Amino acid sequence: MSKTQSSDGAMVEYVTAMIGGQLFGLPISRVQDVFMPERVTRVPLASREIAGVLNLRGRIVTVVDMRSRLGLPKDEDGKTAMAVGVDLRGESYGLLIDQIGEVLRLPEDGKEENPVNLDPRMAKLAGGVHRLDGQLMVVLDVDRVLELAPEMMAA
Repeated sequence: MSKTQSSDGAMVEYVTAMIGGQLFGLPISRVQDVFMPERVTRVPLASREIAGVLNLRGRIVTVVDMRSRLGLPKDEDGKTAMAVGVDLRGESYGLLIDQIGEVLRLPEDGKEENPVNLDPRMAKLAGGVHRLDGQLMVVLDVDRVLELAPEMMAA
């Protein structure tokens, strides 16, 4: 489907999140829940991108540190991290973020390809961008964010 004959004004909803001062959007269809991660258990020998695992309502959830995944420094301001629960092939994951934002309804045809000047660490996890008033919202491609997971867990 080309840009010219794009969808007839279809809207997409995104759950917005801040990570390292950058606005990200996760397609709402991929978000299971939003929670404050408690009692995260470190996994020996897991890559640094895996913060650990936790029990969320009886499910074991692998927690992915999105700052680490994006190559950003750790957050030192002591704020409590939030997590967005997502699913991939029946496995549950929590993406650690700095803070959760609102749900935005944006026109599907407003999404653009990743700009050439987008930080390459973000570009490899992005499925495009939306230009909002004065800021860029990077659309996270959940599958790409989690595609390291099998190798990371096998370590």
